[in-house]
Amino acid sequence: MSERFNCLTPAIFTLVENLSMKRLLTLLVGLLATSLADAATKPNILLLFADDQRADTIAAWGNKHIDTPNLDRLVQRGYSFRNNYCFGSNSGAVCIPSRAMLLSGRTWFDVPHHLGGTKLLPEVLREAGYTTFATGKWHNGERSCLRAFPNARSVFFGGMNDHTRTPVADVIDGKVAKRRLASKFSSEQFADAAIEFLRSYRDTKPFFCYVAFTAPHDPRNPPESYRLRYYNQRPPLPANFRALPAFDNGLTKNVRDENLAAYPRTKEVLSDQLCEYYGLITHLDEQVGRILDELEKSGQADNTFVIYTADHGLALGSHGLLGKQSLYEHSMKCPLIVAGPGVPKAKSTDAFTYLFDLFPTICEVAGAKTPEGLAGASLRPLWQGKQAALRESVFLPYSDLIRSIRDQRWKLIVYPPINHRELFDLQTDPNETNNLAEHPAHARQLERLIGLMRAWQQQVGDRQPLTVAQPRSKEVSFDDFQRVPDKWQPKWIVDKYFPKKGTSR
Repeated sequence: MSERFNCLTPAIFTLVENLSMKRLLTLLVGLLATSLADAATKPNILLLFADDQRADTIAAWGNKHIDTPNLDRLVQRGYSFRNNYCFGSNSGAVCIPSRAMLLSGRTWFDVPHHLGGTKLLPEVLREAGYTTFATGKWHNGERSCLRAFPNARSVFFGGMNDHTRTPVADVIDGKVAKRRLASKFSSEQFADAAIEFLRSYRDTKPFFCYVAFTAPHDPRNPPESYRLRYYNQRPPLPANFRALPAFDNGLTKNVRDENLAAYPRTKEVLSDQLCEYYGLITHLDEQVGRILDELEKSGQADNTFVIYTADHGLALGSHGLLGKQSLYEHSMKCPLIVAGPGVPKAKSTDAFTYLFDLFPTICEVAGAKTPEGLAGASLRPLWQGKQAALRESVFLPYSDLIRSIRDQRWKLIVYPPINHRELFDLQTDPNETNNLAEHPAHARQLERLIGLMRAWQQQVGDRQPLTVAQPRSKEVSFDDFQRVPDKWQPKWIVDKYFPKKGTSR
C-alpha cells in the first residue's frame, strides 16, 4: 500500500487537505481495500524442480513400469508439456547452466553460471509484491542465492552429495546461517522445509515457493525398500540400450557420470542402476505428494500455480551412455506439468517449449513486469488454446562439441570436432537409433536442417563452426581408461560398482 501513497503528487495532497475528515477516511479505506484486493487476486506459485529426471519416467505419461501416483494426480489436474527441453549446456555439469537459464530467462550464451549482472525471477516477483522462499539445491553460488532468496531453509549449496548426508544451510535475512548435515534423506529434508513454509505462512502477500530436489541425481541410493521394489519387479532397459557408444563424442570417458558403470555396459549392471534410479523417483514422488497435501490443507490450493519440472534428462544406458552430456532426447528433454487457476485439466501439448519459457510465464500469471531480453515466451497461450505453438523447431547447443536441431519429425545432431552427423526420422525412429545422415535420399532434408541450425545460431549468438579442418578421431577406445569412484558415492555403491581388481561388475 505504501507504493500507492508514494505516487501521490503535491496536487493530490492539496486536494486531500480540502476534503472533510469523513471523505478522507473514505479515501484511505478505499485505497486499502484496493491494495488488499490486488494481493488477493495474485496467485501463489509453487515450483517443484527435480534433478536429472528423464521425461519418460512418469506413469501418467505412459511408463507403466514406474510408480508416480502423485505426479500422476498432478497430470490429471494440470497441463502437460510433452516436448519440453533444456537449452543445451556449456558445462559437463548440465544442471548449472540449466538452473541459470531457468532463473534468468536467458540462454547460456547470455548468462554466467554465477548469475551476475541479470535480474533473477525471484527478484522480479518480490518487486511485484511476492514473498519468496526456497529450499533444496542451489548450484549457482551463494551470492546469487542471497539475491534471489533472502529467506530460505535447508539449502544445499552444491551439485551432488550422498542423499543421506546432505550439507545444508539456512538463509535468514540475506545471510547464510546454521550450516549442518541434513537430519533426513535429501528429498524428505527439502519437502519438510516446504511443508513448514506452507503450514506457517500467514502473510497477505502471495508467495513464490521454490523447491529444488537433488533426486534422482546420483548417487543412486534411495532408501532400501524403494530400490528393492524395483529389483523385485524390474523395468525394461531403454529401447536404445547399447553396451558401447557408437562413436566418441568427446564425453564418453573421464566424465564423472560415465564412470558410474564399466565399459562395456552389461544389462545386469544397468538393470540394477535403473531400479535404483526408479526408486529415487518413486521416493521423490511421495515427497511431492506430501507437499501437495499440505497445500490443500492450507486452503491456498485453488489460488496456486503448481509447476513440476526437472533441469534435464539422463541417458542411463541409452546409446551406451549414462549421463546427460549429449543432445539425444533422453538427455535434453525433461518433464513439465503446470496446474493452477484457469489451466485445463488432464490436457497436454506437443508444442516445443524450453525451461526458460517458465520465466515469462510466471511473470505473466503473477502480474509482474517482464524484463527485457528474455529468450523465452509465455506458455499461457498454449494452455489457453490461443496458440498451437511458440516455435517451429528446437535448437540445442552443447559447449563446442555438439549442436542439434529438430522439428516435429526430423532431428539433426552435428559433432563439429569429429565432423560427424546424425539424422533421425523421429516419426519412425523416436529412439534415435537409425542414422540417415549418409543416405542420399535424405540429402535435401539434411541441408534444410543445416540451414535451420545456422539461422538459430545467428539468432542466439552462437559462433560455433559446424565443421573443422582437422577432425579428431571418433573411434571409441577405453584401453587407457581407469574408473575411480567420486567422493560422494556411499560405500555400498562403491563396493557394488567399483569392484577391486580381479572381480566382476
